Amino acid sequence: MEMTTALWSFALVVGLLTLTPGLDTALVLRTSALGRRSQAWGVVLGIQTGTLVWGTLTSAGVTALLTASQVAYEVLRWGGAAYLVWMGVGMLRSRGGEAAVEEEPAEGGFGYGWRRGTLTNLLNPKVGVFYVAVLPQFIPAGAPHFAAGVALTCVHVVEGVLWSTVLVGFARALRGWLRRPAARRLMDRVTGAVVVGFGVKLALSD
Repeated sequence: MEMTTALWSFALVVGLLTLTPGLDTALVLRTSALGRRSQAWGVVLGIQTGTLVWGTLTSAGVTALLTASQVAYEVLRWGGAAYLVWMGVGMLRSRGGEAAVEEEPAEGGFGYGWRRGTLTNLLNPKVGVFYVAVLPQFIPAGAPHFAAGVALTCVHVVEGVLWSTVLVGFARALRGWLRRPAARRLMDRVTGAVVVGFGVKLALSD
């Protein structure tokens, strides 16, 4: 398989994965819809930072530890589950605010969003396992393993950023409705429930 063919094939696989609604989608939509533009882009780039780290570690062979060591996987799994439940409960307890949605609220900007997005991605061992299982299959025989793996990961990152741009634009179109405190509370409840659900699912997964 040529490198060009590998790039297009991998782009198709991870493209379908990117379009599938999940935790990342919920976080980007919620943050952007509430008017937190800088924070939303922080979340987007944080998620993609985590993706790049997972892909780079896989290319270097490090994340094979997750499949070789049950203890390493369990530690990361329970840490990720606890973080997601903690974050989701915080959203569920949010009062939603009484004033109109502000463009840049005081609770955090780009850095806050980047940290949240990065941690959410890195603490999900299933992302690492996905890369360990899938990435090597798309690296052409004879190609430099590390360089090819990082190049394929960058394809995933680019697709993630492009799709997140669509999500951010869609969510900002809802800002008029979300200026209402009741609507903000509803957004927090729905997203919080989704995040807690992912945390519980991660904790109970085999």
